[in-house]
Amino acid sequence: MRAYLYDNLENDCREPHELSPSVPVSVEELEASGVLYWKLKDDDFEQQIDRICEERNYKNRDQITVSKEGLGALFDSKIKSFFAEHLHEDEEIRAILEGTGYFDIRDKNDRWVRIKVEAGDLIVLPAGIYHRFTLDTNNYLKAMRLFKEDPLWTPLNRPCDENPHRKAYLQSISVV
Repeated sequence: MRAYLYDNLENDCREPHELSPSVPVSVEELEASGVLYWKLKDDDFEQQIDRICEERNYKNRDQITVSKEGLGALFDSKIKSFFAEHLHEDEEIRAILEGTGYFDIRDKNDRWVRIKVEAGDLIVLPAGIYHRFTLDTNNYLKAMRLFKEDPLWTPLNRPCDENPHRKAYLQSISVV
């Protein structure tokens, strides 16, 4: 996992969009925005997932393949919807099984931070954080999605600052 400030240029969202010079963002800075990260080891992958699920009360899981083959005719519309700035009322938990992509989050200062994820990365975005997702130029990512309850993925596009989950999130990171 690599994280850095996003350059906000209008070219293809699948490009790295890294400022020049780069401004790295540490795991500790991500944690200050409520984002959690684990690097899972191949030899203990399933046991690590099971342990995290037990510790964090994740009861359900499924898999998604984000690719032209996996999504078929829906590919372009899905990629566009994933990249629209939004939040969820539940955590977004992804264990990357194959491929690479980017999660962009808004940090405490409302700046875009780009997080590059690859196989073995597990990331938790808190409920209420503004974020978006895109593939990189390889156009392929397979992920395990974890859920506290029944699988639900309802994006609420920005602005939704009055949403109670957004307000609770801002309070949790000491931004009022």
